Amino acid sequence: PNVEMMWAMRAYQHAEVYFNLISSVDPKFLKLTQADDRIYGEFRKTFGDLKIDVLDPEELKSEPAKERWRPFCMRFEGVVEDFNYGTLLRLDCRKGYTEENTIFG
Repeated sequence: PNVEMMWAMRAYQHAEVYFNLISSVDPKFLKLTQADDRIYGEFRKTFGDLKIDVLDPEELKSEPAKERWRPFCMRFEGVVEDFNYGTLLRLDCRKGYTEENTIFG
């Protein structure tokens, strides 16, 4: 529980910074890491069928989903700092970070 709480606190800090960035810069011009294109390409290969505008928590947190997400995240060990930390996700991309619209993954 303590580790998850620490992840959640750090994820919230990242989410605030990230949301400010995507709210002030056209995301098509925004690069957050040198590996953005690689991460996106790998994401689309692995999760090409995942609907991303409105997320289904079951597709993120169920045991079958975790079996897909773990290997995906491990591909970025040594490439992305904190590659295996939890993150806050907005369930509906058109809405902000609110308690009802946010999931910790």
